[in-house]
Amino acid sequence: MRLNPVKSPPVAATPMAFVQAILRAYAAQKKSPAKALEFAQITPSQAKKINTHITALQMERISSFAMHELNDEALGCLSRQLPWGTYGMLVRASLTSPTLGVALKRWCRHHGLVTDDIELSVEEMDGKAHIRLRELNDMGAQREFGVLSILRNLYGVACWLIDSRVTLEQVHFAFEAPAHQAVYPLMFQGPVQFGPASEHTEARAVSELVMNASYLELPLRRDEAALQRMLDTALTLTVLQYRKDRLLLTQVKQALAMHPQDTHSAEDLAPLLNLSPRSLHRQLKEEGTSLQVLKDEVRRERAIELLQRTRKPVKQVAESAGFQNEKSFIRAFKQWTGQTPAAFRDARQSSGKAPM
Repeated sequence: MRLNPVKSPPVAATPMAFVQAILRAYAAQKKSPAKALEFAQITPSQAKKINTHITALQMERISSFAMHELNDEALGCLSRQLPWGTYGMLVRASLTSPTLGVALKRWCRHHGLVTDDIELSVEEMDGKAHIRLRELNDMGAQREFGVLSILRNLYGVACWLIDSRVTLEQVHFAFEAPAHQAVYPLMFQGPVQFGPASEHTEARAVSELVMNASYLELPLRRDEAALQRMLDTALTLTVLQYRKDRLLLTQVKQALAMHPQDTHSAEDLAPLLNLSPRSLHRQLKEEGTSLQVLKDEVRRERAIELLQRTRKPVKQVAESAGFQNEKSFIRAFKQWTGQTPAAFRDARQSSGKAPM
């Protein structure tokens, strides 16, 4: 008889403080949270305990139930309710965007149409993308939960849209560190800081997520059918991050293009990406590609560009494309295009597209 492996019980890491924020939303509407607590398998006595925790599934269940029952996806954090379906509408309005950057900017702009309490923005500076939440009105006792859940929602949407882990280089919240601050790294892929930021001198508090700006150039990988599946459940506040980071392919190709003569092997390339050669090979395999495939793509693109746009001798083109000798370049180029570099250039010239 085959025995099934024993599954570890779900980890209870979500602080009860988040449940208590939802209970305040019920109190504001003068409604009973009894059914929501029962649906999440949380007893009223448990809900009153400050230093206890629940599982991510329990948090998802009570959040989803409360959003429906209160008809408020903001769960009492904003001055006016956001009817059920508001956040789905925001995602749908961004779904046709060509890149993540355009999608996030649309999402932030449209979010401003449903509330005046906060202002969301996406700004690029020095190769970094800053997703900022500026508080315009006092959220009172709901402040932490409101700022946290809105930024976590936006972060989750960003990961979902590109089907990728988004590694955050910095996460900053404008409020003081709560007693349950240890849970924050479970919700955000990056170092978390609390308290007023010295670089923000304006009177209004600003919280932000900081990531590599190259993420904004990644194409979206979701469609309407995927959106419908995603909307079946509320976005959880504590979730396992995506294993894949699709930015890696862009970073590998950028490194290969910038250092063609210094990236002949994984041992040469991996240190430039702060990875081990083994990790580099493994992550590329998870993406369904290999270092050799990416090297060929970058070299081919570079060689074709130089042959089309310049009069450089074939030997110099080979060197610029990262080949160690002209012979290996000619052999590879013929495999890519079916022509030698010289024949390819001659064909371009005869078609009237002479190199500069």
